[in-house]
Amino acid sequence: MNLCSTLMALTLTALVATVVADDCLVYFGTYTRGASKGIYLSRLNTKTGALTAPVLAAEVVNPSFLALHPNRRFLYAVGEQPKGGIVTAFAIDEKTGLLTLLNQQSTRGGGPCHVVVDKTGQCVLVANYGSGSVAAFPIQNDGRLGEAASFFQHEGSSVNPQRQKGPHAHGVTLDPVRPLAFVPDLGLDKVLLYRFDAAKAALTPNNPPFIAVSPGAGPRHVSFHPNGRWLYVINEMGNTITAFDAATLAAFQTVPTLPADFTGKNTTAEIEVHPNGRFLYGSNRGHDSIAVFAIDPQNGQLTLVEHQPSQGKTPRSFAIDPSGRFLLAAHQDSDNVVVFRVAADTGRLTPTVQSLEVPIPVCVVYLPR
Repeated sequence: MNLCSTLMALTLTALVATVVADDCLVYFGTYTRGASKGIYLSRLNTKTGALTAPVLAAEVVNPSFLALHPNRRFLYAVGEQPKGGIVTAFAIDEKTGLLTLLNQQSTRGGGPCHVVVDKTGQCVLVANYGSGSVAAFPIQNDGRLGEAASFFQHEGSSVNPQRQKGPHAHGVTLDPVRPLAFVPDLGLDKVLLYRFDAAKAALTPNNPPFIAVSPGAGPRHVSFHPNGRWLYVINEMGNTITAFDAATLAAFQTVPTLPADFTGKNTTAEIEVHPNGRFLYGSNRGHDSIAVFAIDPQNGQLTLVEHQPSQGKTPRSFAIDPSGRFLLAAHQDSDNVVVFRVAADTGRLTPTVQSLEVPIPVCVVYLPR
């Protein structure tokens, strides 16, 4: 065994030996140009915010976005491949958290960028950014994926000739209350709505078929409030967040993610409502910050709390840990993941001393233990 292998084995041993009730495992999706080899694994102490050194959990090409099965035994990743998009199923080792390849399926489109597993664990849904489409795949009992049972190719364009000549599906978010899938399409300035049957991995266009944002806004991701009453759309090109009433699908507020005096180039990326429902977070790439908002518990209105520097370059993704105490920000262009402590009373973020070197990180997913 060479020195590199020995060090990795020792790191993995320490990772596994110290997983206790206050810990959870963390997977990082990456782009595999440069030093990255695939999906990386670390451990977060949810009391202190300490992160262990990352180990390679699985070698796979461009696992840019990850999703965990609700039974915590399987993990799914989308990947941009030279011949088209791939979605990969992995089995999770119960003791180590390492991943074993189960199978792969074509996403039937180019540039897959987002994947989600429904809460019953019967279906995986994928958004293809490059070709502007959405697909649903049945999950077999052993975690493997069947071929796509539903597929929809989006059509149309919007006002920006550089980025909106055609459709660009950018995510899939499932309504926590109703059988609906929300698919933001950056190229159309719409969030397309589909009726969703998890048991059949079936998508059917909804009536109404979409909700719209401002022309040129470029919707990217959707996050629901835990009460299911409100949903929030982060607009990549417009650097805004638009709030909708989930029942009526009417927009009731749009707020900027940037300070009023910022004049540089910026695009937004990730959005997440805190598990307690009191705060909302959105990332700015260019300004390199996390915008923090308070949520009015009566009407869902947003009020700016702060713009917290993200301590890295291009915060492509972030995620709040299951305890709600920490937010991990993944920086695509500075190869680091930074741990922030979340203030329970205000939602404000405080950077800790914890910063992890991960090559080209673009997704953060937690596995509670």
